Amino acid sequence: MRSVIILGSTGSIGTQALDVIRANPRRFDVVGLAVGSNRAELERQADEFGVEHTAVGIDEAVQLVRSVDADVVLNGITGSVGLGPTIATLERGMTLALANKESLIVGGDLVTRLAAPGQIVPVDSEHSAIAQALRSGTQDEVRRLVLTASGGPFRGRRREELADVTPAEALAHPTWDMGLVVTTNSATLVNKGLEVIEAHLLFSVDYDRIDVVVHPQSIVHSMVEFVDGSTIAQASPPDMRLPISLGLDWPNRVAAAGKPLDWTSAQQWSFEPLDESAFPAVRLAKQVGRAGGEYPAVFNAANEQAVAAFHAGRIGFTEIVDTVKAVVDAHESPSGVLTVDSLAEAERVARRAADLRIARA
Repeated sequence: MRSVIILGSTGSIGTQALDVIRANPRRFDVVGLAVGSNRAELERQADEFGVEHTAVGIDEAVQLVRSVDADVVLNGITGSVGLGPTIATLERGMTLALANKESLIVGGDLVTRLAAPGQIVPVDSEHSAIAQALRSGTQDEVRRLVLTASGGPFRGRRREELADVTPAEALAHPTWDMGLVVTTNSATLVNKGLEVIEAHLLFSVDYDRIDVVVHPQSIVHSMVEFVDGSTIAQASPPDMRLPISLGLDWPNRVAAAGKPLDWTSAQQWSFEPLDESAFPAVRLAKQVGRAGGEYPAVFNAANEQAVAAFHAGRIGFTEIVDTVKAVVDAHESPSGVLTVDSLAEAERVARRAADLRIARA
Protein backbone atom coordinates (compact mmCIF):
# COMPACT_ATOMS: atom_id res chain seq x y z
CA MET A 1 0.00 0.00 0.00
CA ARG A 2 1.30 3.44 -0.95
CA SER A 3 0.83 6.36 1.43
CA VAL A 4 -0.21 9.60 -0.26
CA ILE A 5 -0.30 13.32 0.55
CA ILE A 6 -2.61 15.35 -1.70
CA LEU A 7 -2.00 19.07 -2.05
CA GLY A 8 -4.97 20.90 -3.55
CA SER A 9 -7.38 18.16 -2.53
CA THR A 10 -10.54 20.14 -3.28
CA GLY A 11 -9.47 21.16 -6.78
CA SER A 12 -9.98 19.27 -10.04
CA ILE A 13 -6.83 17.15 -9.76
CA GLY A 14 -7.27 16.54 -6.05
CA THR A 15 -10.88 15.39 -6.22
CA GLN A 16 -10.14 13.06 -9.13
CA ALA A 17 -7.17 11.63 -7.22
CA LEU A 18 -9.51 10.89 -4.35
CA ASP A 19 -11.83 9.15 -6.82
CA VAL A 20 -8.94 6.84 -7.78
CA ILE A 21 -8.06 6.21 -4.14
CA ARG A 22 -11.71 5.69 -3.15
CA ALA A 23 -11.92 2.94 -5.78
CA ASN A 24 -8.67 1.34 -4.55
CA PRO A 25 -8.75 1.44 -0.73
CA ARG A 26 -6.31 -1.46 -0.39
CA ARG A 27 -3.77 0.16 -2.69
CA PHE A 28 -3.56 3.72 -1.38
CA ASP A 29 -3.67 5.32 2.05
CA VAL A 30 -4.21 9.08 2.30
CA VAL A 31 -2.05 10.44 5.13
CA GLY A 32 -2.25 14.17 4.42
CA LEU A 33 -4.55 16.69 2.73
CA ALA A 34 -4.01 20.38 1.99
CA VAL A 35 -6.28 23.04 0.49
CA GLY A 36 -6.06 26.72 -0.29
CA SER A 37 -9.05 27.89 1.75
CA ASN A 38 -11.99 25.46 1.62
CA ARG A 39 -11.79 24.28 5.22
CA ALA A 40 -15.30 22.77 5.28
CA GLU A 41 -14.64 20.47 2.33
CA LEU A 42 -11.21 19.60 3.71
CA GLU A 43 -12.82 18.44 6.96
CA ARG A 44 -15.34 16.33 5.03
CA GLN A 45 -12.55 14.69 3.00
CA ALA A 46 -10.43 14.08 6.09
CA ASP A 47 -13.37 12.43 7.80
CA GLU A 48 -14.13 10.18 4.82
CA PHE A 49 -10.54 9.00 4.36
CA GLY A 50 -9.52 8.99 8.01
CA VAL A 51 -6.80 11.60 7.58
CA GLU A 52 -5.22 13.10 10.69
CA HIS A 53 -2.85 15.59 9.05
CA THR A 54 -4.43 18.51 7.20
CA ALA A 55 -3.38 22.00 6.14
CA VAL A 56 -5.00 25.21 4.95
CA GLY A 57 -2.88 27.67 2.97
CA ILE A 58 0.50 27.34 1.31
CA ASP A 59 2.64 27.76 4.42
CA GLU A 60 0.79 25.00 6.23
CA ALA A 61 1.01 22.82 3.11
CA VAL A 62 4.81 23.14 3.08
CA GLN A 63 4.94 22.27 6.78
CA LEU A 64 2.68 19.28 6.17
CA VAL A 65 5.06 17.95 3.52
CA ARG A 66 8.05 18.53 5.79
CA SER A 67 6.53 16.79 8.82
CA VAL A 68 4.45 13.86 7.48
CA ASP A 69 6.00 10.73 5.97
CA ALA A 70 4.55 9.50 2.68
CA ASP A 71 5.55 7.48 -0.36
CA VAL A 72 4.19 10.06 -2.80
CA VAL A 73 3.07 13.68 -2.73
CA LEU A 74 0.56 14.74 -5.38
CA ASN A 75 1.05 18.46 -5.99
CA GLY A 76 -2.26 19.57 -7.49
CA ILE A 77 -1.91 23.23 -6.48
CA THR A 78 -2.47 25.83 -9.21
CA GLY A 79 0.18 28.46 -9.91
CA SER A 80 3.79 29.16 -9.00
CA VAL A 81 2.84 29.18 -5.30
CA GLY A 82 3.29 25.42 -5.62
CA LEU A 83 7.09 25.82 -5.78
CA GLY A 84 7.54 25.60 -2.01
CA PRO A 85 5.78 22.23 -1.63
CA THR A 86 7.60 20.88 -4.70
CA ILE A 87 10.98 21.75 -3.20
CA ALA A 88 9.99 20.36 0.20
CA THR A 89 8.89 17.07 -1.36
CA LEU A 90 12.11 16.65 -3.32
CA GLU A 91 14.28 17.53 -0.33
CA ARG A 92 12.58 14.83 1.74
CA GLY A 93 13.14 12.22 -0.97
CA MET A 94 9.47 11.42 -1.54
CA THR A 95 8.08 10.76 -5.02
CA LEU A 96 6.55 13.92 -6.49
CA ALA A 97 3.46 13.32 -8.63
CA LEU A 98 3.53 16.66 -10.39
CA ALA A 99 0.35 18.28 -11.66
CA ASN A 100 1.57 21.74 -10.64
CA LYS A 101 3.61 22.37 -13.79
CA GLU A 102 4.28 25.98 -12.80
CA SER A 103 6.59 24.97 -9.94
CA LEU A 104 8.86 23.04 -12.31
CA ILE A 105 8.75 25.71 -14.99
CA VAL A 106 9.40 28.57 -12.60
CA GLY A 107 11.94 26.66 -10.54
CA GLY A 108 13.81 25.28 -13.55
CA ASP A 109 17.32 24.17 -12.62
CA LEU A 110 16.58 24.83 -8.96
CA VAL A 111 14.03 22.02 -9.05
CA THR A 112 15.81 19.63 -11.42
CA ARG A 113 19.02 19.79 -9.36
CA LEU A 114 17.09 18.60 -6.29
CA ALA A 115 15.34 15.71 -8.04
CA ALA A 116 16.79 12.23 -8.05
CA PRO A 117 16.32 10.19 -11.25
CA GLY A 118 12.68 9.17 -11.49
CA GLN A 119 11.63 11.17 -8.43
CA ILE A 120 9.33 13.45 -10.44
CA VAL A 121 6.42 11.64 -12.08
CA PRO A 122 4.36 13.85 -14.43
CA VAL A 123 0.59 13.99 -14.01
CA ASP A 124 -0.24 16.27 -16.95
CA SER A 125 -1.86 13.98 -19.53
CA GLU A 126 0.63 15.02 -22.21
CA HIS A 127 3.73 14.35 -20.13
CA SER A 128 2.30 11.16 -18.70
CA ALA A 129 1.74 10.04 -22.28
CA ILE A 130 5.36 10.84 -23.17
CA ALA A 131 6.66 9.04 -20.07
CA GLN A 132 4.67 5.97 -21.07
CA ALA A 133 5.87 6.11 -24.68
CA LEU A 134 9.50 6.60 -23.66
CA ARG A 135 9.48 3.13 -22.14
CA SER A 136 9.59 1.86 -25.73
CA GLY A 137 13.19 3.00 -26.33
CA THR A 138 16.32 4.57 -24.90
CA GLN A 139 17.06 8.29 -24.58
CA ASP A 140 19.51 8.08 -27.49
CA GLU A 141 16.80 6.60 -29.70
CA VAL A 142 14.42 9.56 -29.31
CA ARG A 143 14.17 11.84 -32.34
CA ARG A 144 11.52 14.22 -31.06
CA LEU A 145 8.60 14.66 -28.69
CA VAL A 146 5.22 15.66 -30.08
CA LEU A 147 2.79 17.32 -27.68
CA THR A 148 -0.83 17.31 -28.76
CA ALA A 149 -3.16 20.27 -28.18
CA SER A 150 -6.92 20.33 -28.51
CA GLY A 151 -6.69 23.82 -30.01
CA GLY A 152 -9.09 25.14 -27.39
CA PRO A 153 -12.41 26.87 -28.08
CA PHE A 154 -10.96 29.14 -30.77
CA ARG A 155 -9.27 26.59 -32.99
CA GLY A 156 -9.31 27.71 -36.63
CA ARG A 157 -9.86 31.39 -35.91
CA ARG A 158 -7.49 34.03 -37.26
CA ARG A 159 -5.87 36.51 -34.90
CA GLU A 160 -8.15 39.33 -35.95
CA GLU A 161 -11.16 37.19 -35.05
CA LEU A 162 -9.92 36.78 -31.47
CA ALA A 163 -9.82 40.42 -30.39
CA ASP A 164 -13.41 40.56 -29.15
CA VAL A 165 -13.93 37.12 -27.61
CA THR A 166 -15.41 37.15 -24.12
CA PRO A 167 -14.20 35.50 -20.91
CA ALA A 168 -17.20 33.16 -21.03
CA GLU A 169 -16.20 32.04 -24.53
CA ALA A 170 -12.60 31.51 -23.40
CA LEU A 171 -13.79 29.25 -20.60
CA ALA A 172 -15.89 27.06 -22.91
CA HIS A 173 -13.22 24.42 -23.48
CA PRO A 174 -14.42 21.69 -25.86
CA THR A 175 -12.84 18.78 -23.96
CA TRP A 176 -11.51 19.44 -20.46
CA ASP A 177 -13.15 20.82 -17.32
CA MET A 178 -10.44 22.89 -15.61
CA GLY A 179 -10.11 25.97 -13.42
CA LEU A 180 -10.24 29.54 -14.65
CA VAL A 181 -6.51 30.08 -15.17
CA VAL A 182 -5.72 26.74 -16.81
CA THR A 183 -8.80 26.88 -19.05
CA THR A 184 -7.90 30.39 -20.20
CA ASN A 185 -4.31 29.28 -20.76
CA SER A 186 -5.62 26.49 -22.96
CA ALA A 187 -7.58 29.01 -25.01
CA THR A 188 -4.49 31.21 -25.54
CA LEU A 189 -2.20 28.15 -25.94
CA VAL A 190 -0.07 29.51 -23.10
CA ASN A 191 -0.74 26.21 -21.36
CA LYS A 192 0.82 24.34 -24.27
CA GLY A 193 3.79 26.69 -24.17
CA LEU A 194 4.25 25.92 -20.49
CA GLU A 195 4.02 22.23 -21.30
CA VAL A 196 6.80 22.56 -23.87
CA ILE A 197 9.08 24.01 -21.18
CA GLU A 198 7.95 21.28 -18.79
CA ALA A 199 8.74 18.57 -21.37
CA HIS A 200 12.24 19.95 -21.86
CA LEU A 201 12.90 19.94 -18.11
CA LEU A 202 11.37 16.52 -17.47
CA PHE A 203 12.86 14.61 -20.38
CA SER A 204 16.06 16.54 -21.25
CA VAL A 205 15.09 16.99 -24.90
CA ASP A 206 16.17 20.14 -26.75
CA TYR A 207 13.49 22.64 -27.72
CA ASP A 208 14.27 22.09 -31.40
CA ARG A 209 13.06 18.52 -30.92
CA ILE A 210 9.79 19.34 -29.17
CA ASP A 211 6.83 20.03 -31.45
CA VAL A 212 3.15 20.81 -30.94
CA VAL A 213 0.35 19.46 -33.14
CA VAL A 214 -3.36 20.25 -32.85
CA HIS A 215 -5.54 17.20 -32.23
CA PRO A 216 -9.13 18.33 -31.53
CA GLN A 217 -10.42 14.98 -30.30
CA SER A 218 -7.95 14.86 -27.36
CA ILE A 219 -7.62 11.09 -27.69
CA VAL A 220 -3.90 10.89 -28.49
CA HIS A 221 -2.35 12.66 -25.54
CA SER A 222 1.16 12.95 -26.97
CA MET A 223 3.71 11.00 -28.98
CA VAL A 224 7.39 10.09 -29.11
CA GLU A 225 9.09 9.73 -32.48
CA PHE A 226 12.13 7.46 -32.52
CA VAL A 227 15.17 7.51 -34.79
CA ASP A 228 14.03 4.48 -36.79
CA GLY A 229 10.89 6.32 -37.93
CA SER A 230 8.54 4.69 -35.43
CA THR A 231 6.12 6.87 -33.48
CA ILE A 232 4.66 5.61 -30.20
CA ALA A 233 1.42 7.34 -29.18
CA GLN A 234 -0.58 6.99 -25.97
CA ALA A 235 -4.32 7.09 -26.61
CA SER A 236 -7.28 7.04 -24.24
CA PRO A 237 -10.53 8.95 -23.69
CA PRO A 238 -9.92 12.35 -22.07
CA ASP A 239 -10.02 11.50 -18.37
CA MET A 240 -7.40 12.74 -15.91
CA ARG A 241 -7.91 9.78 -13.59
CA LEU A 242 -5.65 7.66 -15.77
CA PRO A 243 -2.53 9.89 -15.59
CA ILE A 244 -3.29 10.64 -11.94
CA SER A 245 -3.34 6.93 -11.14
CA LEU A 246 0.04 6.49 -12.84
CA GLY A 247 1.38 9.43 -10.87
CA LEU A 248 0.28 7.83 -7.63
CA ASP A 249 1.83 4.40 -8.35
CA TRP A 250 4.32 4.82 -11.21
CA PRO A 251 5.23 2.70 -13.12
CA ASN A 252 2.39 0.40 -12.11
CA ARG A 253 -1.01 0.64 -13.74
CA VAL A 254 -4.17 0.85 -11.67
CA ALA A 255 -6.96 -1.35 -13.01
CA ALA A 256 -10.07 0.54 -14.22
CA ALA A 257 -8.55 3.96 -13.47
CA GLY A 258 -9.95 5.15 -16.79
CA LYS A 259 -12.27 3.83 -19.47
CA PRO A 260 -10.74 2.30 -22.62
CA LEU A 261 -11.55 3.42 -26.14
CA ASP A 262 -14.48 1.76 -27.87
CA TRP A 263 -12.89 0.11 -30.91
CA THR A 264 -16.23 -1.30 -32.07
CA SER A 265 -17.56 2.11 -33.14
CA ALA A 266 -16.38 4.23 -36.06
CA GLN A 267 -14.30 7.25 -35.15
CA GLN A 268 -11.92 9.69 -36.77
CA TRP A 269 -8.85 11.36 -35.34
CA SER A 270 -7.44 14.44 -37.02
CA PHE A 271 -4.15 16.30 -36.67
CA GLU A 272 -3.29 19.75 -37.96
CA PRO A 273 -0.41 22.22 -37.57
CA LEU A 274 -0.53 24.94 -34.95
CA ASP A 275 -1.30 28.42 -36.34
CA GLU A 276 1.47 30.38 -34.62
CA SER A 277 0.35 33.70 -36.10
CA ALA A 278 -2.98 33.43 -34.28
CA PHE A 279 -1.54 31.66 -31.23
CA PRO A 280 2.05 32.85 -30.68
CA ALA A 281 2.32 31.61 -27.09
CA VAL A 282 4.16 28.38 -27.93
CA ARG A 283 6.82 30.19 -29.94
CA LEU A 284 7.25 32.70 -27.10
CA ALA A 285 7.50 29.89 -24.52
CA LYS A 286 10.31 28.24 -26.49
CA GLN A 287 12.14 31.57 -26.57
CA VAL A 288 11.68 31.87 -22.81
CA GLY A 289 12.74 28.28 -22.20
CA ARG A 290 15.94 28.67 -24.19
CA ALA A 291 16.78 31.86 -22.28
CA GLY A 292 16.32 30.00 -18.98
CA GLY A 293 17.17 31.69 -15.69
CA GLU A 294 14.36 33.86 -14.40
CA TYR A 295 12.58 34.15 -17.75
CA PRO A 296 10.13 31.23 -17.31
CA ALA A 297 9.12 32.70 -13.93
CA VAL A 298 8.61 36.09 -15.57
CA PHE A 299 6.57 34.51 -18.38
CA ASN A 300 4.31 32.70 -15.93
CA ALA A 301 3.84 35.63 -13.54
CA ALA A 302 3.03 38.10 -16.30
CA ASN A 303 0.53 35.64 -17.75
CA GLU A 304 -1.26 35.19 -14.43
CA GLN A 305 -1.67 38.97 -14.14
CA ALA A 306 -2.87 39.27 -17.73
CA VAL A 307 -5.39 36.44 -17.36
CA ALA A 308 -6.84 38.11 -14.26
CA ALA A 309 -7.06 41.42 -16.12
CA PHE A 310 -8.82 39.76 -19.07
CA HIS A 311 -11.48 38.25 -16.82
CA ALA A 312 -11.90 41.60 -15.10
CA GLY A 313 -12.63 43.21 -18.49
CA ARG A 314 -9.50 45.37 -18.45
CA ILE A 315 -7.81 43.92 -21.56
CA GLY A 316 -8.84 41.93 -24.60
CA PHE A 317 -8.06 38.28 -25.29
CA THR A 318 -5.14 38.82 -27.66
CA GLU A 319 -3.62 41.29 -25.23
CA ILE A 320 -2.94 38.48 -22.78
CA VAL A 321 -0.01 37.08 -24.75
CA ASP A 322 0.94 40.56 -26.01
CA THR A 323 1.34 41.62 -22.38
CA VAL A 324 3.42 38.58 -21.53
CA LYS A 325 5.72 39.15 -24.52
CA ALA A 326 6.23 42.80 -23.64
CA VAL A 327 7.14 41.97 -20.04
CA VAL A 328 9.50 39.16 -21.09
CA ASP A 329 11.21 41.32 -23.71
CA ALA A 330 11.77 44.14 -21.21
CA HIS A 331 13.07 41.93 -18.40
CA GLU A 332 16.79 41.70 -17.68
CA SER A 333 17.63 38.44 -15.96
CA PRO A 334 20.89 38.50 -13.99
CA SER A 335 23.38 35.68 -14.27
CA GLY A 336 23.97 33.39 -11.33
CA VAL A 337 22.40 30.48 -9.52
CA LEU A 338 18.63 30.61 -9.07
CA THR A 339 17.27 30.77 -5.54
CA VAL A 340 13.75 30.80 -4.15
CA ASP A 341 14.24 34.43 -3.16
CA SER A 342 15.56 35.51 -6.56
CA LEU A 343 12.64 33.81 -8.30
CA ALA A 344 10.15 35.44 -5.94
CA GLU A 345 11.67 38.85 -6.70
CA ALA A 346 11.59 38.19 -10.44
CA GLU A 347 7.92 37.28 -10.19
CA ARG A 348 7.19 40.43 -8.17
CA VAL A 349 8.92 42.59 -10.79
CA ALA A 350 7.11 40.82 -13.64
CA ARG A 351 3.70 41.21 -12.02
CA ARG A 352 4.36 44.90 -11.44
CA ALA A 353 5.47 45.37 -15.06
CA ALA A 354 2.41 43.55 -16.34
CA ASP A 355 0.08 45.60 -14.16
CA LEU A 356 1.63 48.85 -15.39
CA ARG A 357 1.24 47.82 -19.01
CA ILE A 358 -2.35 46.69 -18.43
CA ALA A 359 -3.16 50.00 -16.74
CA ARG A 360 -2.03 51.84 -19.90
CA ALA A 361 -4.09 49.57 -22.18
